[in-house]
Amino acid sequence: MDDRNAYMLKGISAKRGYDWWWHSLVGVNQKTGEKRPFFIEYYVINPALGGELPIPGQLPENRAKGIKPSYAMLKAGCWGKGVATQIHNLYPISKFSADPKKMDVHIGDYYATETRLVGAVKLSAEEASAHPEYMSDAGEMSWDLKAEKILPYCVGFGTSPFFRNINAFQMYWHAAGMRTRYEGKIIFNGEEYRVEPDTSAGYQDKNWGCDYTSPWVWLNCNNFVDRATGKAQPRTSLDVGGAQPVVFGISLPRRLLIAFYYEGELFEFNFSKVWTGPHQVFDCPVTEEKVEWNITAWNKKGKIEIHFSCPRDTMLNVNYENPDGLKRHNQLWNGGYAHGSVTLYRKVNGEYQKVGDFDGELGGCEYGEYDQ
Repeated sequence: MDDRNAYMLKGISAKRGYDWWWHSLVGVNQKTGEKRPFFIEYYVINPALGGELPIPGQLPENRAKGIKPSYAMLKAGCWGKGVATQIHNLYPISKFSADPKKMDVHIGDYYATETRLVGAVKLSAEEASAHPEYMSDAGEMSWDLKAEKILPYCVGFGTSPFFRNINAFQMYWHAAGMRTRYEGKIIFNGEEYRVEPDTSAGYQDKNWGCDYTSPWVWLNCNNFVDRATGKAQPRTSLDVGGAQPVVFGISLPRRLLIAFYYEGELFEFNFSKVWTGPHQVFDCPVTEEKVEWNITAWNKKGKIEIHFSCPRDTMLNVNYENPDGLKRHNQLWNGGYAHGSVTLYRKVNGEYQKVGDFDGELGGCEYGEYDQ
């Protein structure tokens, strides 16, 4: 059994560390027929420091005393023009449990496993205003979803038990459900959204570690069509993550982990797998109108060219505090309306031969750097 989707914090990392299980998917409004992307996250920070009350690090008196945050959190919301929302409900560590061998996370009365998600968040406008330390918008959302994970992506030996046990990396990443079929319903601010497996464009991954990366890059899309034929590609999926790996406290040059499944065949551009001959260049400009992801990577098997963007007016600045109690990411752009293209090449007899062009939409995305 692959335990990379299990709970990771123990020893020193439980005193300075975080672990979270992220889910993003598309639902359809039952009244209007509108598609809307949503996200759900089960999160915990510094669990060994907590107890019967949540300890938010952004509370002024905690910051003044250097008290580190410690709590479990249900985080959920949606993206969209005029409606982008993140809702946080904080729980004491006494209300949190997770399995170190498999994904089985419980926060309060809610839970997440490999095959089922149940939860709810709610915060009034008055509560959000009175408690800025929650770093939350106002709103409410509930969900009951089944999950079927079709395509996984494992970054390789960097997330093996050996490197996890010695806390080699500052931030780890594993995509157990790079493509996930979700089914069920979401109720967001009183409106019901139906989630169907064939149209959910679903995704599940997890991050854990002792701190966050800066810059921070993520791009996923599970909603592609072949440009030449116009046909949907139900087994074609893109996932990009990384930017600034830190290993044993040493910051490495900016690099990405890139995975592209083409009809179920994996094309991987992974800087840690040096034997594949990986090379890459990327740029993520942030303009007044949009955030872009422009990436080219190549190795002994193939080449990929990625050009995606997301309108800023559909995005939000997603909020996390660092395990040491500071909040360094204050412009971490996060969205669910990324759209663009992937051009894939296969290397044959020393030359790159074009496989095809694939156009995608309703992709999940993230980009940000620490405040300078």
